Amino acid sequence: MRPTLVVSFSLCMMLTVGQLHAATDPHPLQPAAPRTVIVSEAETPPQVRAGLLQSTLIVLPAEEKVANVFAGDTVNWVFDGGHVASRFISVKPKAANAATDIHIVSDHGNEYTLALREVSGDSDAHFDSKVFVNPGDQAAKDRLAQLPVFVPAAELDKAKQEAAAAKTAHAAELKTEQTKAEQYRSEYPGTLHFDYTWDEKKGKELGLQQIWHDDKFTYLRGVFQETPALYEVKDKKPSLINFDFNGGLYTVPKLLDNGYLAIGKQKVEFHRVGGTK
Repeated sequence: MRPTLVVSFSLCMMLTVGQLHAATDPHPLQPAAPRTVIVSEAETPPQVRAGLLQSTLIVLPAEEKVANVFAGDTVNWVFDGGHVASRFISVKPKAANAATDIHIVSDHGNEYTLALREVSGDSDAHFDSKVFVNPGDQAAKDRLAQLPVFVPAAELDKAKQEAAAAKTAHAAELKTEQTKAEQYRSEYPGTLHFDYTWDEKKGKELGLQQIWHDDKFTYLRGVFQETPALYEVKDKKPSLINFDFNGGLYTVPKLLDNGYLAIGKQKVEFHRVGGTK
């Protein structure tokens, strides 16, 4: 009788240890196919099945970005929205059987609440790998078509940096332009040449006072009772030319060697010293 008791006891111990080992040996987690949940303020928050030390990606509608995230348990859960504002949030449980709520505020002012639960102890070994979130309320759907009302902190910092850089670049550009303008004003008088000759008596009768040129333009100034016509003479052939006239000043967008002003029968010819005849 005694050996039989020993065998029975040993067999019971083996079964007990085997059952205990089977009960505590976790089954491997498997990612489930992506799915979509509808969030409505009047309904219970949808449940998201998360796997121990596995990442579950929560995805907002394409029109939205994450503005802020609130969670009840930040000790046993890791929440990562990335360093750049986007529509994605990664959640990862650090403890078995952990559970918490996550509350997401989008840049359009929509709010999404989800119930997170770690499922490694469930008989179903599948966890949510990716969950698409869609609004269920019409007001929330309408806000998707509107402009954002919140700017995510990362995006705001980026905008501030870009604005500061643009301001610095504009200041540098303005300073460069001012330097160029000052240099031009200081050097411009040296580019003026008063090397024209004309009959001063006829010029006085017509109202002509001065003729000069710089590197690009020819100028004629006078006090005229009426605006004389301006001609350029090339190869002894006169032709009317384009010019701007303002306050007694002719501005001709070219260098004139020879020409004349005329009103009726009055005429004043001018020639640039050293110019072509």
